Amino acid sequence: MENVEDDKTRHRHLRITAPSPWLTRFAHLIAPSGRVLDLAAGGGRNGRHLLGLGHPVTFIDKDTSSLADLSDDKAAEIYEVDLEGGEEVFSPGGVLAGRTFQAIVVINYLHRPLMGALLGALAPGGVLIYETFARGNEAFVRPRNPDHLLKSGELLDWVGSKLQVVAYEHGIIQAADIEGVKQRLCAVRDLGPSTRDDNEPEVHPVSQSV
Repeated sequence: MENVEDDKTRHRHLRITAPSPWLTRFAHLIAPSGRVLDLAAGGGRNGRHLLGLGHPVTFIDKDTSSLADLSDDKAAEIYEVDLEGGEEVFSPGGVLAGRTFQAIVVINYLHRPLMGALLGALAPGGVLIYETFARGNEAFVRPRNPDHLLKSGELLDWVGSKLQVVAYEHGIIQAADIEGVKQRLCAVRDLGPSTRDDNEPEVHPVSQSV
C-alpha cells in the first residue's frame, strides 16, 4: 500500500511545473554558469528554471521519464538512479563520485543517508537550497512517515558550522506548491578564511536587487 501511496505523491508532485519560490528567491546566489545538482528532480521543474538562467544542470532521479525532452539539451545531464535502493551515487563507482557543484537543490525530498555526501559535493562558494516537509505535516497531506519528515531545526543542525546560513524557515506554509509543514534553508559554503578584519564571512543579499 505504501508504494501505491508513494506513487500518488509522486504524480501529485509531477503535476506542479512552476519552480519552488524558495529556489527562485535565492537562485541569484549561484555563480554565473555554475553547474547545479537537482537531486530527486522529478519532472525537473527546478532544474528547468535554472537551465533557463544559463546554468548547466545535473538531474538525478529514480525515474527520469519525465525528463526525456531534455535529452538533446547539452546543458542538461540526466542520471536515472534509485537513490534509496542501495545504488552508490557519491561513493567510488557512483555516477557523481568526486564531483562538486556550485549549487545543490533539493525540493520536497529527504533521504538522510545522503545528507553528509551532499555537503561534500558542494564546491567552495557553492549554494545549498533545501526545502522539504517537517514533523507536523501528518495533519496535512503526505508524506506522514517520520523517515521523510525533518525534525525541528534538523537542517540547521546538519549544516552546523560548515555553511553560512543565509535564510531559514520552519512552519506551516499555505501559499506553496503543496501546503503543509515545511523546513527551508539556504546556505553558502564560504566559511573559510575571510577578508574582513573580524574574520566574519562576507554577507549575502537575501533578495535579488531590481
